[in-house]
Parts: sequence; C-alpha cells; structure tokens
Amino acid sequence: MAGSVGLALCGQTLVVRGGSRFLATSTASSDDGPFIYDCSAAEQKPQENKGEDAPLVQGSGVILASTFSKSGSYFALTDDSKRLILFRTKPWQCLSVRTVARRCTALTFTASEEKILVADKSGDVYSFSVLEPHGCGQLELGHLSMLLDVAVSPDDCFILTADRDEKIRVSWAAAPHSIESFCLGHTEFVSRISMVPTQPGLLLSSSGRLAASRIAFWCQENCVALLCDSTPVVYIFRVDAGRQQLVDRQQLAFQHQVWDVAFEETQGLWVLQNCREAPLVLCRPVGGQWQSVPESAVLRKVSAVLHRNWAMMEGSASVDASFSSLYKATFDNMTSYLRKKEERLQQQLEKKRRQSPPPGPNGQAKKMRPGETALSC
Repeated sequence: MAGSVGLALCGQTLVVRGGSRFLATSTASSDDGPFIYDCSAAEQKPQENKGEDAPLVQGSGVILASTFSKSGSYFALTDDSKRLILFRTKPWQCLSVRTVARRCTALTFTASEEKILVADKSGDVYSFSVLEPHGCGQLELGHLSMLLDVAVSPDDCFILTADRDEKIRVSWAAAPHSIESFCLGHTEFVSRISMVPTQPGLLLSSSGRLAASRIAFWCQENCVALLCDSTPVVYIFRVDAGRQQLVDRQQLAFQHQVWDVAFEETQGLWVLQNCREAPLVLCRPVGGQWQSVPESAVLRKVSAVLHRNWAMMEGSASVDASFSSLYKATFDNMTSYLRKKEERLQQQLEKKRRQSPPPGPNGQAKKMRPGETALSC
C-alpha cells in the first residue's frame, strides 16, 4: 500500500508528493525552478462506460501511487478520486486525466514506455496507452485478492503481480491469462516486488516482518535499500547474484520518521524524512560504510524547495498508510471448543445418571416384571 507521502527519482529529476500535490525539481546545480501540480484542482470526469450523466467520483485528490518511466520522459500517478494522470517531464506538461475502475495500489510503465499497468484493490490489472494518452483502459489480468504491487520484466515479456494472499504471479504480457509460474514461500502478504536491473532473472520481494514500503536498487555496487513501513531505519543489502541472496551490510538509523528513499546513480541515497528543518538527507558510501554527507549546495537547494512547500506534506504526516491491517488475524478457538465439549459431556453424564434406576443389593439395578408389585416387610 502506497503512502500519501513519497519520493521518486529518475536521472536528475526528483519528485516529492504529499497529500494531493507533488513538486518536481532537479538535483542539478541549476534549473528553472520546481514544477508543482495539485490533483484536487484537476479536471473531474465521470467514470468510463457509464454515460455522460454518471456521478463524479468523490475524493480529495490524495495521491496514492506514482512512478517514472524507465527513461524519465513520463511520470504517472493515481489518486483517491480514481484518476490516472499522465505527465511529460521534458518539459513538464499534463498529457491526460483518465478514470480508473477502482482505487489503485500500484502502477508501473512497461520497459518500452508504451503502456502503464495499474493494479487496484479488487485484484485487477488494467493497461493504459501512453502513445494514445486519452485511450480507455483494458483489463489484462485479475487476482482473487487485493493487489499490492505490479512490475514488468526488463524485456516486457512478463507481468509480475503480488497480492495479499502470499502469492507472486508471473504472467505472459502478450497473453496475461497464461500464467508462467507462481513464486511461493511467503507466509504473509507480499508488500513489494522489484526486478534486479543488473540480473534480469532475479526478483526481490518483501513480506511479513520485513514488509517493505520501498525497495530501491543502486546499480553501481549492487546495493538494495529497504524501508520497512515508515520506520526510522533503512536497511542496506548487497545482492549476491551467484548465491541468489541478499547480504546484510548496514542499518542506517535516523532521528525522524523516514517516509521514503530513492537512489540517484551519481549522488547516492536520498532519504525523505519527517523533519521540516532537514527534510532530505543524502547518504553515500565512505570507506565501505554508508554515511550522511555534509550539507552540499545541491542538498541545500532541494531542501529549500521542500521547506517552502512543507504545507503539502504537513497534513499528510498523520495519514495511516501502514500494513497493519493486512496481517493475518489469529484466533484461539480451540480452547473455547474444548471447554464447551467438556461441558456437553458432563451434561450428558448427568442426564444418564438421573434417568437410570437405583442399584440393587448386589450393586446392579433390578428390573420389575410387568404386573409384579414390590413386597415390603
């Protein structure tokens, strides 16, 4: 489940979202200033295929999920008003506002940047054309439970979906009804999945105690940053492709709640935290250990932009976007069952005891013949 505050990075373009707004700025030394967009002011449309008189979807415009295309030329987001909004980033321009069937949980671009895949709470994945920005969505596949993430393979051959019922499904993109395989082994909901860019055959996934709200990958040193449910700790791993496992390298602790993380190939790890004075922290590896770098000109510039627009994140800090409602609920109904069974057995024994005649002199009950009367001295 995506949070209402998030960070996205592609190339030197950095996007921070909060509530119904997002701002985009550059991490380069000079740019033309931030681009700010407010979804609550975007055009409202009736849902597709319901006629012109269909009621508008009521929502506050809070952004639920967002992502860049692979080249960074496009940016897309979904909000709680059931809209998919597509942007061109060079320069920034809103290309289209389309409606989706249900509120979405995740979205991604295909590697060819021809389609956007949108996963929703009902378990369906719809595709929307990028080349035809006003085209309607097409149903690609469906699960029986809520989808939490969606990804595509680097060659666009497979669509990977993760759901609440512990499963990761690998489907053929050309024929999504054809399932190539399932990735099983999780015992709780699968919160995030991510393909390893340097190893196309490897997939990273998170679940259970380490349910990640973000999995970020850095190609330079095959590093993975894992953020678990908005905690003040970021876990750093190294991908061991030969043994197909993650090697624990370091835990970065912060004084404030961490909202999101993202890697920039030339700079390092950007950390977005709940602190107005220092909303962003930039970390780099120094001597084999990740450390926060001293305040640089780039960090001061980007932090100043966020400081001036802090109001858009201030109201979103209290929004609960955790995974707590997705964990399995355990019920101890065996104790209650055994107690009721014991009570029922005792009642049956008591009933038999009341219905049985008293025992005779030899300890056995004496049966009376019909018409026989009892003699008494």
